[in-house]
Amino acid sequence: MVAPDWPAVEPIETDRLVLEPLRVAHADEMAPLLHDERLHEFIGGAPDGLEQLRARYARQVVGHSPDGRQGWLNWVVRHRHTGRAVGTVQATLRLDGDEPVAEVAWVVAAPEQGRGYAVEAALGMVGWLDRSGVRRLIAHVHPDHRASARVAERIGLRATGVLVDGEVRWATP
Repeated sequence: MVAPDWPAVEPIETDRLVLEPLRVAHADEMAPLLHDERLHEFIGGAPDGLEQLRARYARQVVGHSPDGRQGWLNWVVRHRHTGRAVGTVQATLRLDGDEPVAEVAWVVAAPEQGRGYAVEAALGMVGWLDRSGVRRLIAHVHPDHRASARVAERIGLRATGVLVDGEVRWATP
């Protein structure tokens, strides 16, 4: 199999937000925002420390998996007027036959939640993916995580009833 030529991450602007392509240097700013146990209530695990986050970002900014079968698109989400980071969005691309599919995810720092940033950032990312030729989307949401389920609904996904590692698979109809 020849590795696909995945799209390169680009800046995305929405009404209130700027989605900035991930850089390793973002770890210094993001570590304190993401080092919050509340963000792991539904996904389990523990927050990464600064060095772990730097290492993860170093892997992600390459833009694809080592074998090239997945494309990795990651953004830091910033408030447009204050410039402060409020979260991240990401899309992991793969091919289903000849058709690209994106598994999408979003994280908003706990103090910034409830302001619609996840929906706005995810919609910005989904619009960019659509313009890049990626129209099939998947997300995995814990069955008790109502806020993430609402984000999935708002970006056009529907719950499939399929459970994957204890999470409901949401997909484009």
